[in-house]
Amino acid sequence: GKVRDIYSLDHDHLLMITSDRISAFDVVFDDPIIDKGKVLTEVSNFWFEKTQPIVAKHLSDLSLDNYLPNDQITAIADRYVIAKKLKPIAIEAIVRGYLIGSGWKDYQKDSSVCGIRLPENLQLAQKLPEPIFTPSTKAAVGDHDVNVSLKEAEEIVGKDLANQVADISLQVYKYAADYALERGIIIADTKFEFGLDENNNVVLMDEVLTPDSSRFWSLKDYQVGTSPTSFDKQIIRDYLETLDWNKQPPGPKLPEEIVQKTANKYKEIKAILCE
Repeated sequence: GKVRDIYSLDHDHLLMITSDRISAFDVVFDDPIIDKGKVLTEVSNFWFEKTQPIVAKHLSDLSLDNYLPNDQITAIADRYVIAKKLKPIAIEAIVRGYLIGSGWKDYQKDSSVCGIRLPENLQLAQKLPEPIFTPSTKAAVGDHDVNVSLKEAEEIVGKDLANQVADISLQVYKYAADYALERGIIIADTKFEFGLDENNNVVLMDEVLTPDSSRFWSLKDYQVGTSPTSFDKQIIRDYLETLDWNKQPPGPKLPEEIVQKTANKYKEIKAILCE
């Protein structure tokens, strides 16, 4: 993975270690965000537990003591999970509650996002009448994900499975968005990944509602028509958009100020959400 190092422990389990690497526009940068891996692991585990009534999670209660010596376990403490091996579902499950990012760019063309027609005259960062499911393809390493319609997603993974993923994604998003809003945080959009277990049940995997996979805004600073203050790697995306860079590897060096600001935002959102 771009951010995670993944190892096979045995026939049924994977060791997933979340690094401090950061990616943007599907490019991995050389500059690490200190303790980012620990933050993502804690935030993901928090949401995996919170959303268990909605969808099964990929986490296992297996002990790493059976596989690695203590010094190696200590070296990756707080940044690893043991996950059940699943068959990945070949679409990215994206839910948007607000009009921002690539959704805003699409909307400006024809008032629709991923084939979903929206009301006319919506503004940047405006809340949508209802959250929408806007899947994308899962690009190969080095390529960019491409937004697709639900119908196109059905052609990729099958109608029943695509609609099941859409329904679960919307349920998880709505639950998390309500929870976060009570704590002064807007979840503008987020990305989920799912797999199938040995019985073809849909299982939530990878990471959940982290600053890497979601757009978090401060409710008190939120204002329709402007790009709100973010608690995620939008800080890095915004910086990169100011550069004359073609969004292809290798990525440019990130200034220390941008790196530190991003690290602080990751820790801040963890403290707010995972009380």
